[in-house]
Amino acid sequence: MPATPSIDVVIPVYNAPALTRKCIDSIVACLGGSISHIYVQDDASGAETRQMLDHLPYAGIHIHHALKNQGFGASVNEAVARSDASYVLVLNSDTVASEDFLPPLCAALAADPQLAVIIPAGNDYARHDLNQYLRRPGGYIRTHRLQGHAFLIRRSVFLGTGGFDLSFGRGYYEDVDLGRRLDLSGWRLGVHPDARIHHQGGGSFGRGRSFRELVRRNRDLYFSRYPNARRNILLLSGKCPLAHFPSNLLDAVEKVFHEGGYVHWLTPQRAQMLPCLQMRHHVAGLGALIRLMGRGWRADKRISEVWILPDAPRLLHAMAVLWAHFSGIGVRSWEGTATVRSRTSRLLSK
Repeated sequence: MPATPSIDVVIPVYNAPALTRKCIDSIVACLGGSISHIYVQDDASGAETRQMLDHLPYAGIHIHHALKNQGFGASVNEAVARSDASYVLVLNSDTVASEDFLPPLCAALAADPQLAVIIPAGNDYARHDLNQYLRRPGGYIRTHRLQGHAFLIRRSVFLGTGGFDLSFGRGYYEDVDLGRRLDLSGWRLGVHPDARIHHQGGGSFGRGRSFRELVRRNRDLYFSRYPNARRNILLLSGKCPLAHFPSNLLDAVEKVFHEGGYVHWLTPQRAQMLPCLQMRHHVAGLGALIRLMGRGWRADKRISEVWILPDAPRLLHAMAVLWAHFSGIGVRSWEGTATVRSRTSRLLSK
């Protein structure tokens, strides 16, 4: 039998001593039997945090105090370099475990050799109906976007990609950028609905002006590298199931995903077996169409194109075309449907 992969935990820390202690306590209590070491990278925190970390009563925990603040990406890169484990679990210091969620994550990595990183679900994924999505080998759901608050990654893959890009400074969007590079290199990313962790969010940076400026700066950097990640497709159809979509439409949808964009599918019936989290389903109706047309004040949130299948409801078809005309966005009509279900398997199996 193959050896059980070793797992180390990496936690970058910047202040927030109470949240950090709660995170570490929960990891020791819930994951202690599954992990080898915990590497805490203190990013030049204040005296209170440093003192708390230096007096942790746990064996197998390694504390490193940086001399100056480097940011999330550099902290994780340095800590991962100290590990020699097969897998590394990277956690924000404002996450809390309530169970040992590692077994299903490891099972997914074992089942799919092209799966580079797997994310536990939790409150950050509460807005998704995860029952709509196809389960891949090992029980995970495909995603093309890495959310870096908690993820288990093959250490060799992390190092092979160069880790987090330090251009993103203190943090935000460095995780999305890493996921995009992995995706474009042929690796897969997943979210596991059977593994859960709680993420408070903003534990170190807060939500003030400096946070907003940091996010804006890094968002602009990310989209300057991947401009097509701004694509948000409104896909309007009738009762044509995904299995009967034209093959060229399936190829176009897959391309949107791999570029980092989203497809918002408006159809009269509930959709099942959606291929990844970047495909969102909306039950067709005037209200849903209006919500999508008014979606987002940011350019990366707004609908950028309208795609229409021949069986789309006539009223919604006409309204979508009229709105697209006045908004100055393109409309594309897709003719014909596939008659062989296996054509869809390319989209659902990649």
